[in-house]
Amino acid sequence: MSLDGFVAGPDHSMDWLSGFSFRPGLVEEYTGSTGAVLGGRDGWDAFPDAGNLYGGDWQGPVFVLTSHPEDAEAVGDVTFLNCDAAEAARIALRAAGGKNLEVLSPTIGRQLLERGLIDEIDLHIAPVLLGDGIRLFDNPGGAPVPLGLRSGADPSAVVNVRYRPIRAAGEAESGTDRS
Repeated sequence: MSLDGFVAGPDHSMDWLSGFSFRPGLVEEYTGSTGAVLGGRDGWDAFPDAGNLYGGDWQGPVFVLTSHPEDAEAVGDVTFLNCDAAEAARIALRAAGGKNLEVLSPTIGRQLLERGLIDEIDLHIAPVLLGDGIRLFDNPGGAPVPLGLRSGADPSAVVNVRYRPIRAAGEAESGTDRS
């Protein structure tokens, strides 16, 4: 996601994500531990190529939750579901065969989190500010959801991430060290 909390740009655009690197072994870790994927229809309609998850390195069942499966074009191991988010998660977990279920939809993720059905949130924060798009967690008026940090001795620790704006060639630096 972007540093300002967006998992996709406007209209589910993901072009902003190119040019960033991930830690070595991360894709292999995910392809080895993921048994199934659950996403939403808006994301599917924006990116209907389920065969390219993790650069095409992962193969397995993909489930798309939609209120109108009749107009969806099936591809490979993609199953379109018209049910409650919790039921969709149960179906996808069974198909995952004991491995992880990746939820690639902030809306479905929020619904599952509200029902206590999310075990872990794994964030990959890209050094970019989008300013607009699809938020990771968009719940205006909702209660805060406390989380416990999984990596580190103190689960309530604040994670410090420090970046500096990348300036165009020839553009002057502001002279300030922190903002």
